[in-house]
Amino acid sequence: MKVAVLFSGGKDSVMALNKALEKFEVKTLVSVFPKSPASYMFHYPNVRITEMQAEAMGIPIVTKVTEEGVERELEDLESVLGSITGIGGVVSGALASKYQRDRIDRIAGKLGIKSLAPLWGIDLEEYWNSILELGFKVIITGVACEGLGKGWLGREIDRESFEELKKLSRKHKFHLGGEGGEFETLVLDGPIFRKRIKITESETEWDSKTQSGLFIVKRARLA
Repeated sequence: MKVAVLFSGGKDSVMALNKALEKFEVKTLVSVFPKSPASYMFHYPNVRITEMQAEAMGIPIVTKVTEEGVERELEDLESVLGSITGIGGVVSGALASKYQRDRIDRIAGKLGIKSLAPLWGIDLEEYWNSILELGFKVIITGVACEGLGKGWLGREIDRESFEELKKLSRKHKFHLGGEGGEFETLVLDGPIFRKRIKITESETEWDSKTQSGLFIVKRARLA
């Protein structure tokens, strides 16, 4: 079966893509670029780098900018998926967000295709161990919860930092997968990449009042 993969460039969409490549023919990636960082449906930090990631993996990508507003986001997602011919399913990286999965399921149903969420309900410690064992290079690009400070922005998640993340998750009760927006990620390399992404210029935005911030990739290249 040919599928499209919803792709934000973060760990979950990359891992969902990795699983899709094992079972299906991936026709294209689909990236929706929200204008607002407060998007309910879509990843915001550095999302435009998905085009470089697609090039690094040698997979086609379809992109669409969406206006602010829940209904508009859903309409735009349905529109872009409906424009892709010959697919029998859409793959998402949903871990536990019923809000997102229900809406993707609904859109897929309207289009007459299957909604596939290969990571749904996965054990989070096993999931992170799989990411690390496979060799994906994941960095933190956004934090918005108690326990994760400015020092996490731009930090790579390796074995040591994962153990620290796990302890903080238990202490501060945030989702270890970041499913509630507690943190955002970006994948720079891995076994499905033909080239790695090298960040050459970046900046950090930090709001001391909300104790939240973003790691912004300003320039990057394929290496």
